[in-house]
Amino acid sequence: MKIWAHRGCSQMYPENTLTAFEKAMNIPHLAGIELDIQLTSDGELVVIHDERVDRTTDGFGYVRDFSLKELKALHIYAGKMKSETIPTMKEVLELLAPELKKDLRLNIELKTSVYNYPGIEEKIVKLVGDMGLADSIVYSSFYPESLVKVHELEPTAKLGVLDDLLSNCLYKAIGLESLWDDIEKGSIALHPGGMHLDLPVEKLQGRTVRAWFGGHLYPELPTGNKMSFDKYEAAGVTDVFLNEPEKYL
Repeated sequence: MKIWAHRGCSQMYPENTLTAFEKAMNIPHLAGIELDIQLTSDGELVVIHDERVDRTTDGFGYVRDFSLKELKALHIYAGKMKSETIPTMKEVLELLAPELKKDLRLNIELKTSVYNYPGIEEKIVKLVGDMGLADSIVYSSFYPESLVKVHELEPTAKLGVLDDLLSNCLYKAIGLESLWDDIEKGSIALHPGGMHLDLPVEKLQGRTVRAWFGGHLYPELPTGNKMSFDKYEAAGVTDVFLNEPEKYL
């Protein structure tokens, strides 16, 4: 089973922060890191999961209504650790670049299913390309049109279809692959919720299946429990996104 850090090491450190990513990138044998991107009001790529800043910062309102300068003024609670702020995508790529140029991979989720940020696909593909990291990136989204745009911009980009249900992921992937002659059938990865594996393994036909799990996030205390991967392997899951990757590696 390949293990990815979900929003970085997000149980022990604030999610989607440079600290959470730095801790994750130094875990031996980690397959990759997952994060989420949105756009500021002045068109800057920032890394944050929720469409609103309320849960993870001391601010209030929608990410899209803040300029980058305004977002950077918000504080992310980090306990006794150094103060954290919402990072830009460029800051994260600069941090991770040394490991991404080795074996580490990065899953960039485009948060476009609630609000369709105009131009976000062009911005992220260009940034990744300019930094020479295209081979290390997987692009995923709940919104298939974002994946269509990414493919049009970068036909060799690796894609992953996000959904709660495994069946929805599969049929979306099949539909996307039918649009293009320049993509291998079965090459788009499936990113379902780990508790919603509603298809027999035979239907997956050897696809990459990266299942995501919610669970506790910082500053919630760890549960102390540890997952068994046996049933997920039997169901065809090849990779898992976890908040506590350090517990398993």
